[in-house]
Amino acid sequence: MKKVLTIAGSDSSGGAGIQADLKTMTSLGVYGMSAVTALTAQNTTGVYGVLEAAPEFVALQLDCIFQDIRPDAVKIGMVSSGEIIRVIAAKLRAFGAEHIVVDPVMVATSGSSLMQDSALAALTGELFPLAEVITPNLPEAQRLCGFAIGGEADMLRAAAAIGEQVPGGVLLKGGHLTDTADDLLWLEGQAHWFRARRVDNPNNHGSGCTLSSAIASFLALGYPLPEAMDKAKTYITACIEAQLDLGAGSGPLKHNYAIAEGGAL
Repeated sequence: MKKVLTIAGSDSSGGAGIQADLKTMTSLGVYGMSAVTALTAQNTTGVYGVLEAAPEFVALQLDCIFQDIRPDAVKIGMVSSGEIIRVIAAKLRAFGAEHIVVDPVMVATSGSSLMQDSALAALTGELFPLAEVITPNLPEAQRLCGFAIGGEADMLRAAAAIGEQVPGGVLLKGGHLTDTADDLLWLEGQAHWFRARRVDNPNNHGSGCTLSSAIASFLALGYPLPEAMDKAKTYITACIEAQLDLGAGSGPLKHNYAIAEGGAL
């Protein structure tokens, strides 16, 4: 069985972070493991508190995982401090981790900040060079490229600019576009578009976590990056189309849309 590790923060409401990642991995048939970087007190209306794990404890979690059940792919989500980022990067290099997907989580869907300003340099300098692909949404991409992104032409220009800074692929997620939900994968100087109609559903809490962990799952299963992205796009679109409606704010996706109520019992 293929194994995938998520290194990210916990979401107490279950819609994003570690919880979304593990639900995604289970739904896609891989074995999910986790190293928790922070606890968050949050729900569909916002993030109300963040308690970071000690860097030494994050390192211990990674030692325990890699020395026993070695992952075939790694997804990295919320890492809010530079010290934790440097610890993660050092461990991934030491263990020779493969198929690393970095989702540069800077702001929650609700608008709450999830990354210290001082951590951005560590993220770009330590983790981006290790990534097979990074998966910024458009606001995150704007922060990385330094200019506004308003449509396809801007996405292409931004992907090319960010692509000059990273050795792997750059996936610009188009969820913040107004008319479509098209994503752009920039890989080795080539643009790959993944088209999808915008689903009329305001409940998209954890969509970025879900997509990046789906990509990592398909990479672990042996698919090349463009095909892994295509399959992940199909999966997340179906999760949104399932129209789960929970909570008073931006609700979670239905990660287990393909499983009937009651499961296999």
